[in-house]
Amino acid sequence: MDHVMTGGAPFMVLRPERQTVPLVVASAHSGRAYDHAFLAESRLDPVTLRRSEDSFVDELFAAAPSVGAPLIAAEFPRAYCDPNREAWELDPTMFEDALPPWVNIHSPRVAAGLGTIARVVSSGDQIYRKKLRFADAERRVRECWQPFHQGLLGLLDETTCRFGAVLLVDCHSMPTGALSGRGPVDFVIGDVHGTSCSEEITRLIETELMRLGYRVRRNDPYAGGYITRTYGRPKTGRHAVQIEVARRLYMDEVRFERRAEFRRVARQMEAVLVALAVQVPAILGL
Repeated sequence: MDHVMTGGAPFMVLRPERQTVPLVVASAHSGRAYDHAFLAESRLDPVTLRRSEDSFVDELFAAAPSVGAPLIAAEFPRAYCDPNREAWELDPTMFEDALPPWVNIHSPRVAAGLGTIARVVSSGDQIYRKKLRFADAERRVRECWQPFHQGLLGLLDETTCRFGAVLLVDCHSMPTGALSGRGPVDFVIGDVHGTSCSEEITRLIETELMRLGYRVRRNDPYAGGYITRTYGRPKTGRHAVQIEVARRLYMDEVRFERRAEFRRVARQMEAVLVALAVQVPAILGL
C-alpha cells in the first residue's frame, strides 16, 4: 500500500497496491490542517473550531486499502471550507461585498449557518471576527472544494472504468448532542431515502452493524449530504451510501482525543468494509 499526498492538493489518497473491489471510501470532514490566517481571523479558539470536525473518521476507515479500495480524505477543515455542500452555498450576511446572482443564498444549510463557507461551528458559535470578501470564498472553493471533488470524481471514474460500477462509502461522524430526543443510536445509514444506493447494499451495512451489537437507524436524521446525493446514481451504476458513526463510541468529544475503544471500532469498520468487498460485486452484478 502507498500513502499518496496528491500533488499538493488539499487531500490525501490512500491506495491499495492494486484496486480489487468496486469500492471508494471518502472522509470529507476529518481534515485538521488549520490555516494560520484562518485561525487569526476567527473569534474562536482552535479547540472550539474543531467541533465541526468528523475527527479521526479517516483513521476509523483507514483499512480500506487492505480490502482493495482507495480512501480519499480532505486535509482542510470543514469550518474553513465544506466539500459536502454545493460549491457556492453562501450566506450574504457574512460578506462585506455583494455576492454574484448565481450564488445559492437560500438553501437550508445557508440558513443554518453551515454553507460552503460556514458562519458557525456545529455548536452554533460564530466563527469570524469580521465580514469576509467574496474573493475569500472564491479562493477556498478553488483551492479546496474543487480539487477534493476532482480527486473524488477521478477515483469514481477509475473504479467504474475498471469494474463497470462503483459504491462510494461516504463516512462521517455525529456529535452526541445532535441526536438528543431521538433515543439511543450508534450509526445512521443514509441512502437519500432509497434513491442513492441499492436497497440490498444499505441493508447489508445495517445487518453488519447490528451483528456487531450497534443500534442503527436509516435516514433519520441524516439521509445523505451533497456528496451522497450528487454521486449516488444507481441507474448509471454509481451507488453512494453515507455512514454516520456516533463520536462517543470512539473519542472524547471535549478533549478531541481517541478513546481506548478506538482500535476496536476501527477493527469493526474494517469488518464492515470486508463484508462490502465480498458481497457488493455480486449485488452490482459484476
